[in-house]
Parts: sequence; structure tokens; C-alpha cells
Amino acid sequence: MQLARIEHLLVGKAVPYTRPGSHSAIAKQPVAGPLAVGVEGLAGDEQGDRRVHGGIHKAVHHYPYEHYQRWIEQLGRLPVLDQPGAFGENISTRGLSEADLCLGDVLRCGDVLLQVAQSRQPCWKLNDRFGVTDMALRVQQSGMTGWYYQVLEPGELQAGQSLMLEQRPYPRWSLTRVMDVLYRHTLDHTALQELAELPLVPNWRKLVERRLEVNAVEDWSKRLYGAPDA
Repeated sequence: MQLARIEHLLVGKAVPYTRPGSHSAIAKQPVAGPLAVGVEGLAGDEQGDRRVHGGIHKAVHHYPYEHYQRWIEQLGRLPVLDQPGAFGENISTRGLSEADLCLGDVLRCGDVLLQVAQSRQPCWKLNDRFGVTDMALRVQQSGMTGWYYQVLEPGELQAGQSLMLEQRPYPRWSLTRVMDVLYRHTLDHTALQELAELPLVPNWRKLVERRLEVNAVEDWSKRLYGAPDA
């Protein structure tokens, strides 16, 4: 089943960012032609802080372009929203959202096989990119986070290719539902127990098991706003 067509592929280089000592490759730019994609992402793409970005479970970031209009309605026509790449995405499409994909979905795109690994947990770098002090929190609360793929079979990607759904092992767990558990009904033990039974990426497994153990939600402030000296 065809889910969407890639409209833009985007990559970026890590450069000094807004706060002392910080680096980021969030300013992605569209590129033409086929791009090799391996287990750690697209050729030519970088991450500014490998502790929290990149790696096999965040190899490729996908963000729906139709979300842009909703952000324009909320924030006004900021220059950063004039073209894809505002959110640091590698893939831009129309017609596919967090409600349409489930955790663990496997997608075929040409000779590349991608698996939905996790939704994005927005961080303070979005605040600085948009010039909006609580942009990361807004993205989290809106559910318009985008998501990350793990690359199961490397190959080449290019604009115009179709994303085809090959497998849906966990149809009860749309990304929208995952985010509802992570950010809204945060101590729903029944949902957390069910989520814990899925093959979660390591940081999510740690988060879910910790909530179940201590019956408390982790502190989001450092992620959403940065350390005081960040």
C-alpha cells in the first residue's frame, strides 16, 4: 500500500549553534538526485550532538509538510517556515502524519527498507531555531513531532519515490497513541505496561520502565529548554 511520495530529501552539516559550545545540523537543505542511505542515515547528513541525535534508531527524520500550514496559523509566517527543513527533517512528504503510522511499521522505498523506530522528542534547539521560547513544548503538545526511521536495508533514496507499507506488526500503536502515553496520560500503567511489551528503542524502554517503577514522570525541562548554561 502506498502511503506517500517523497517530495524532498534534505541534509545538513553540523555548525556552531546559538548557545556557547553547542552545534547543530538542524538547518537542513533540499538536495537533488539519489542519495545513499546507510544504517546511520543519509550520505552528507550530520548531527551536532551525537549523544542525543543520530545513530541507528534515529537514522532518518521524517516530517509532514502539511504541518507547516498549522504552524503558520499559530506563529505567523516566520521565514524559517518558507520551505521544508525547518524542523531538521530528512524526508518531507504530504498526506502522511503521525496518526497514519504505527510504531514498528516497515516501509519499502525503492531498494531501501525503513522501520518506524520512534516519534521525535523535541528539544530546546527548536526554541532557538524559531525564536519562540517554548517551541519544543508546543511541538510536543501538538503531536506534530515527526518521527525517526531505522534503516533495515540500505540503498538509495530520491525525491519522487513512493513509500510503501510492507508490514504493520503493532496496529494498536499509532504514533499518535504513543505520544498520548508519553506526554498526556503519562502514568496510565495499563498503557505503559502494554507499551513495555513492544520492542522499544533503548531510551524509550528505560523511560517506560522507570515510570512504572517509580510512578513518576521524568523531568522534561533540560530537554525542552536546555541546561541553564547551554
